[in-house]
Amino acid sequence: MKTKLFIFLIFTTSCFYSCETVKDGSSKSPDNYTEYANQEIEADYVSYGIKKEMKMHYSANNIVIPNEGYIDYNTEEYDKINENEFLDARTNPLSTFSIDVDNASYSNIRRFLNNNRMPYKDAVRTEEIINYFDYDYPSPSGKVPFSVFTEISECPWNKEHKLIHTGIQGKKLDYENLKPSNLVFLIDVSGSMNDSNKLPLLKKSFKMLLEELSGKDYVSIVVYAGAAGLVLPPTSASEKTKIINALNNLHAGGSTAGGAGIQLAYKTAKDNFIKNGNNRIILATDGDFNVGVSSTSSLVEFVEEKRKDDIYLTILGFGTGNYKDGRMEQISNAGNGNYFYIDNIREAEKVFVREMRANMFTIAKDVKIQIEFNPAYVKAYRLIGYENRILAKEDFNDDKKDAGELGAGHSVTALYEIIPANSDRKIRIADSLKYQTSILNPSASSNNEIMTLKLSYKPIGSDKGIKIELPIKNTEKELESTSDNFRFSAAAAAFGMLLRDSKFKGNATYKSVAELAKSAAGKDEFGYRKEFISLVKTAELLSKE
Repeated sequence: MKTKLFIFLIFTTSCFYSCETVKDGSSKSPDNYTEYANQEIEADYVSYGIKKEMKMHYSANNIVIPNEGYIDYNTEEYDKINENEFLDARTNPLSTFSIDVDNASYSNIRRFLNNNRMPYKDAVRTEEIINYFDYDYPSPSGKVPFSVFTEISECPWNKEHKLIHTGIQGKKLDYENLKPSNLVFLIDVSGSMNDSNKLPLLKKSFKMLLEELSGKDYVSIVVYAGAAGLVLPPTSASEKTKIINALNNLHAGGSTAGGAGIQLAYKTAKDNFIKNGNNRIILATDGDFNVGVSSTSSLVEFVEEKRKDDIYLTILGFGTGNYKDGRMEQISNAGNGNYFYIDNIREAEKVFVREMRANMFTIAKDVKIQIEFNPAYVKAYRLIGYENRILAKEDFNDDKKDAGELGAGHSVTALYEIIPANSDRKIRIADSLKYQTSILNPSASSNNEIMTLKLSYKPIGSDKGIKIELPIKNTEKELESTSDNFRFSAAAAAFGMLLRDSKFKGNATYKSVAELAKSAAGKDEFGYRKEFISLVKTAELLSKE
């Protein structure tokens, strides 16, 4: 009987969580959300099946929505990840994907491990573990906004295979002459944001960013809960006290109208657009959109449409329990954006202080990579990670196809595990073709090229892609002689595969990962690699339970 009652209560909670109707009968379209700023709205509020009357007030002085009946139980959501398989280099010689500079997965994994829990398998996006760290790549020269670095050695978790490391380094900007910014802080103040690791940490994070801005930058604040409101119109970053007061007066309560908030934020950003400037929305939330226009597909479609206005989107995830990772990643990918998970104040410092310019200023749009493998040297290959960034081979030449953005000073790293052409390993192959044959170019075996790397990108302000093509020689190093870049990225990749219990993890162990990472820690100015090694050791202990 107790079990049945418990299930009924949870069902009731899910069905009647919240909805509200403005009593004056007005429709809350994007054009009239600002009408609710600085005024009270009487509403009928349904919480857990009980209809109540309440008042919501949005202003820069006070934003309070009563936190009616909020229950904290774990409803975290992650999109399913199906790992990339090995592909035959003869029948599938092209590997095409969008770059990805997000690293939310790594800090979320850290949150789990620091709480003595193993992360969910689908919370682990291996490319985001790899790309959380800086690598020592050569700086770009000339007009091209990035440089390319490659390295080949044996695969640490499978000695019969090879590992190809590819790195792209973005050009750093002149920090004295940064473009002015039009930033819209879009802040979730719903009831689910009440925890100390959500809204309070969010406020501290934005205050850090504020210290990095100058008088030529402008900040607006839009909040959303049961409705959306503009609580701070565009304000020069030189008026720090005014902006900080607006942040300090935010309080959490009520249900979440995330779709309404995004619509108002884009309207605010467009109304105050700075030509040739950095126009960006920074959405901070736990992702728990549960009323209004809130389906992931609807939000993705809206954001895809709005990216045509050259307004970028950064998403910051906070908190635990009802964290909606998959939703936030999809929206970020659709909005020419990036996505971070802020699990502690040090991560906020990393995102908003140490790497602020890389995260806030884009130098190349729609960056796509296409690798053509040479079957004379490669029997099969597997891209490690990037499962939700895979593109069709035709997309590489399609300038209308969206891809990831590269920030100032950002680096992007991708690893391929290779089965050499002379390997005895059997791979899955299709039947021979009846009407055509696959014959190698006679030069394939003589040019010593293991692959050709192609890059496509759009300069800022242009809708036409520029292409670069680089042949990569089949020059291999002993693992012990490889760079710290190679060994540490390999350790990060193996860590991701272990956390996912990947069928491709080979003979990798947490101990071997820690040892490999330790050998490649380098100068590690901020201790991120040392922390990684500590997390690997924590995962090893937890895996034995």
